[in-house]
Amino acid sequence: MFSPILDRFAKDSPVSVMARAAIERVLNPKQLNEWFDSTAKEQYTKELLFSTVFDIMSQVVCGSRRSVNAAYQASKDKIGVSITSLYNKLNGIEAYTSAELVRYAVGQIAPLIEKLGGAKVCALPGFRIKLLDGNCIEKSQHRIKELRSIAAGPLPGKSLVVYDPHLRIPIDVFPCEDGHAQERSLLSIVLQTVMPKDVWVADRNFCTLDFTCGIDSKGAFFVIREHKNYPSRPVGEEIYIGETETGTVYEQSISIVDRNGKEHIFRRCRVRLKKETRDGDSDICIISNLPQEAAEATKIADIYRTRWTIETAFQELTEHLNSEINSLGYPRAALFGFCVALISYMILSVIKAALGSLHGTDTIKNKVSGYYLADEISGTYRGMMIAVPANEWTLFARMTTLEFVEVLKELSSNVKLSAFRKHPRGPKKPAVKRIASKNSPHVSTAKILANRKK
Repeated sequence: MFSPILDRFAKDSPVSVMARAAIERVLNPKQLNEWFDSTAKEQYTKELLFSTVFDIMSQVVCGSRRSVNAAYQASKDKIGVSITSLYNKLNGIEAYTSAELVRYAVGQIAPLIEKLGGAKVCALPGFRIKLLDGNCIEKSQHRIKELRSIAAGPLPGKSLVVYDPHLRIPIDVFPCEDGHAQERSLLSIVLQTVMPKDVWVADRNFCTLDFTCGIDSKGAFFVIREHKNYPSRPVGEEIYIGETETGTVYEQSISIVDRNGKEHIFRRCRVRLKKETRDGDSDICIISNLPQEAAEATKIADIYRTRWTIETAFQELTEHLNSEINSLGYPRAALFGFCVALISYMILSVIKAALGSLHGTDTIKNKVSGYYLADEISGTYRGMMIAVPANEWTLFARMTTLEFVEVLKELSSNVKLSAFRKHPRGPKKPAVKRIASKNSPHVSTAKILANRKK
């Protein structure tokens, strides 16, 4: 089925072939350009195709090129426009377009994960759990003229991200160009996407009157840690429910009155923790409008604990992918880079789902490192794209979904899992207090080690 050169990569670096095949399948140039022309509101294609911009940014995000400029120089003759034109295009991509690109990619990738058996069993059958959290892009370099005289770190933007624990991928994003904006200011936009049977799980920063009552009014549900300023009134006595892995659970009904004067009766589940949180809290209170028959209070407490999976996803975005390119100071360019990183994370999830179809989902989750998968792709990608002509990848776009899934499984059989094994660290030891000396700002490592032998 493959040419001799592509077949060799399929045997020696199947992970890289899977990644490139998934990109061709989901976001090939023809698809991307047609999608952009029908979606973008401000920009339009003149000389520089959107697919070219996406390709350059994905190279930087995945680590096969160190910077946008490096990726541009490597393909300068093919691109046909100046570096200034490229940056102007990046700086002008609307946040709306970046968000829609993520949603479009989810629509293409979710069926692949489902067919590969990579979806996790839902903790609440009949509902769709959505984890919500914010991500602030780290401070950028002071390259923009107006920033050069400012000592403070310039923030190019932030986003609210929705993560699906069933599919194990981010499924939505709400980017904001104002890096100083409150995350709560974006909740009104999130509320527009709430659907019946959704279960929104979030930390106390998202515990607002408008958001919780808005979700309830739409026939959807939430599991959110209570904020101390949340305006509630107890209804009845608090009762003991049971024990969970983390502590003792109690429940009490509370009354909430929204801005229209309508009363909502919610549940407050209090967990008396066996171990204090890192903030020193011995109790946490979780509010929810899930019906009793759908989830006991202990179940609600367990659902809230799954919120850490979106924080893990953010950590993996930072450690495995170049999700925050600090040379991109303009907000729209930085947010576009972050959204491309979310899509790259989805591509890695497809690879993990394919590996899981042969070796078991739990095996891949517990023993395979996303870092080493990303490292394999970034290390092989440049050479592979030189060796394998672009037209040889188009066969993956022409396949049916089932055919493509079978190809991914076949490629997975060539993967040596030992090359991507995780090395989990043990529990952290308490930090040793360091001794400082003004007269000796430096020490000789060799002398210190010599004293060890004595």
